[in-house]
Amino acid sequence: MIVDVHSHLFSCPGDLGDPFAAESARAHGGEVDLTVRWADYAASAPGDTTTIVVGGKARRSGLWVDDAEVAAYAAARPGRLIGYLALDPTQPGWRDELVHGHQDLGLRGIKLMPMYAGFDPADPALDDLYTYAETHGLPLLVHTGTTFVSAAPLRYALPVHLDEVAIRHPGLRMVLAHLGHPYEGECIAVIRKHRHVYADVSALHYRPFQLWHSLRLVQDYGVWDKLLFGSDYPFTTVNASVDGLRAVGEVPGIPGLPPLDREEIEKLIHRPSLDLLGLS
Repeated sequence: MIVDVHSHLFSCPGDLGDPFAAESARAHGGEVDLTVRWADYAASAPGDTTTIVVGGKARRSGLWVDDAEVAAYAAARPGRLIGYLALDPTQPGWRDELVHGHQDLGLRGIKLMPMYAGFDPADPALDDLYTYAETHGLPLLVHTGTTFVSAAPLRYALPVHLDEVAIRHPGLRMVLAHLGHPYEGECIAVIRKHRHVYADVSALHYRPFQLWHSLRLVQDYGVWDKLLFGSDYPFTTVNASVDGLRAVGEVPGIPGLPPLDREEIEKLIHRPSLDLLGLS
């Protein structure tokens, strides 16, 4: 079985306004329809895939998906989808949205987009958010790494901010998205330190050299077990992500260094991530 820990739910143009929509078009050479349709996702993943689906809230970047949309999408496919709520702590009412999304809608984790929303995830003012998540067993999926949205401050995308959160909340399960690309070394240092902090490898396979190099660092630091599989759908798919991981596993080692451990790549693809995140 494959667990995809990072997929999205968008409708276009309803959930995506400017600057997100305009910057997406600029980055992809033209307007892109990011509307998620279950049939398309299911056709691009093995039939036994279990998927975590998130919306997203970042008013600064023009992204806002109502948590009720995610809850309805996930509830229609029990056993296949697990929904997360999303929060933008720069906006009023986020504490009410946290409780409503968890207790009323039954969503089982939290998506944060610090760079897109424009906040420092290490700010102690957010400790009540993290305490709530830790107390109620809600894992966090936190965007780390780059973006095409020019209004999003890169300083808030650095994985090192989550080191401070993990120090203050050692029981909080967190997944740092995209292995922090292009700050993979920093991300590896963070996940290596903390028992309940992981990284996903979503949306990395279309930069194969960088992915190979990043996984070599993972191998050298001995943290293969801290990587979780994710796709970042609809930006790419489960099948394409699996193929991309296996392709870099076929690359010979450079002189003096062995290749990537293909067995570890297969373990990554089939990792029981729901157990690690307390979602089984």
